[in-house]
Amino acid sequence: MNKKVVVLGGGTGLSVLLSGLKKFPLDITAIVSVSDNGSSTGRLRNEFHTPAVGDIRRVLISLSETEPLVEKLFNYRFKTSSDLNGHTVGNLILTATKEITGNLSDGIEALSKVFNLKGKVVPLTEDDVILMGKMEDDSIVEGETEITLSNKKIKNVFYKTEPIITPEAINALKEADAIILSMGSIYTSIIPNLINKDVIKAIDSSNAEIMYISNMVTQPGETDGFSVSDHINLLNSYLGNKKIDKVIVNNKAIDSKILEKYQNEEQKDLVLIDYENLKNVKVIEGDFFIIENYMIRHDALKLATKIFVELID
Repeated sequence: MNKKVVVLGGGTGLSVLLSGLKKFPLDITAIVSVSDNGSSTGRLRNEFHTPAVGDIRRVLISLSETEPLVEKLFNYRFKTSSDLNGHTVGNLILTATKEITGNLSDGIEALSKVFNLKGKVVPLTEDDVILMGKMEDDSIVEGETEITLSNKKIKNVFYKTEPIITPEAINALKEADAIILSMGSIYTSIIPNLINKDVIKAIDSSNAEIMYISNMVTQPGETDGFSVSDHINLLNSYLGNKKIDKVIVNNKAIDSKILEKYQNEEQKDLVLIDYENLKNVKVIEGDFFIIENYMIRHDALKLATKIFVELID
């Protein structure tokens, strides 16, 4: 029987990870945070009072086994002078299927058959959730996009109204053999999956080991100056009795010119592996990065291969 793996996250990081994991014999459930309120997703949320669909669109594509044209179609973004400007076809279709079936989960299930998914995609909640950020100066910022754009350092995040977690997400967590916290924006993609008592209770009641894939660079306002252990300690502060057991880190040197570009243009630094502070977790190292258009990215296949070997070892 295949290992039951639950992956928590949102944004690009989750999609990259899943595109690699789907190539292995694993029972994958992706639980996606739905608090994004920017661009096309934000406009659809305002009009239809729906959970965010943008990250779900990306995850559906990353787990799909379908023709390239379908992927291009689902990601196509309109450029026009009408109200369609900026909307992606996939976001519109997801919103439409939610309206037709009555909820986002059933809409995703319907599309899953079309996309021939190599796993399940589950929204964290069906609620129209609003992410809130408490900043270092104790001011409160409302909205995921507004939190990201704020120049202030984040102290913690919470929901404006406590959401009801989907039963599919709770059941998947309880039955998991492994729970993976994806790389990505830690405060706006990963932690939004953990700020609910029912989620933490489900994780604590499982027999799953918890694995975290460390970011390779810091993010301004979120993790400035963070080492690997700082990321782990932050995530552990939101977890319950069960903490992170394993961390995957890239140990291959990254070209100094690329790092200099990140520092100068984006104020991002390399996340240092502080081994002396990682005594309580198993550190899994390897060459897990690629460079795409001068951007540092995780190598999906190398990363997934390492995870699979670790899970069956």
